[in-house]
Amino acid sequence: MKTIILLILVPLSFHSFAQSEKEETVEKKGFKKEKLFTGGSVTGGFSNYATILGITPQFGYSLTNWADAGITFNLNYTSQRDYEEYGDKLRQTVYGPGAFVRLFPVRFLFASAQYEYNLIHLKYIPTGNSNFSPSKNNLNANSLLLGAGYAGGRENGSNTYYYFSISWDVLGDKNSPYIDGYARSNPIIRAGYNIGLFQGRTRKW
Repeated sequence: MKTIILLILVPLSFHSFAQSEKEETVEKKGFKKEKLFTGGSVTGGFSNYATILGITPQFGYSLTNWADAGITFNLNYTSQRDYEEYGDKLRQTVYGPGAFVRLFPVRFLFASAQYEYNLIHLKYIPTGNSNFSPSKNNLNANSLLLGAGYAGGRENGSNTYYYFSISWDVLGDKNSPYIDGYARSNPIIRAGYNIGLFQGRTRKW
């Protein structure tokens, strides 16, 4: 009789353990604070006609293991030459809110899209013998930056990593800080760091 009871209890015990293990591995649905991240990037864009420098703090959420999204705020300084004519200069201070998404086809590479609403304070400096006059203006422009990048130190279940990216403004707004006087889109090079919030040492999603 004891043997029969033992033969019944052992399979039930294994079944109960397996069921408990399975329930623990089922991913919890809904909002998870450990998927929140912050961080930001520094911006550099250089060409024969323009220089772009800036910082972009961010706050976001990892939607899945292959998609990050969030909000951002950009602050940039841009200097362009040959804007209206050869030898002139245009200097801009740009700031404004935005939103971004990064998609990871593989763990260390990503495609990115970032929308920015730019508020622009600009100063135009003509050449010495120019028919143009010096001026100061306040403008705004929409930008959509599309590009790709490399993410280093990114592990499964963690949204802490550093990254490098390059992108271009594809909207072509004439007031965009990323477009020169000849409607040429300047490459925007960014280096940044993603800092995962509320993550343990071995967090898994």
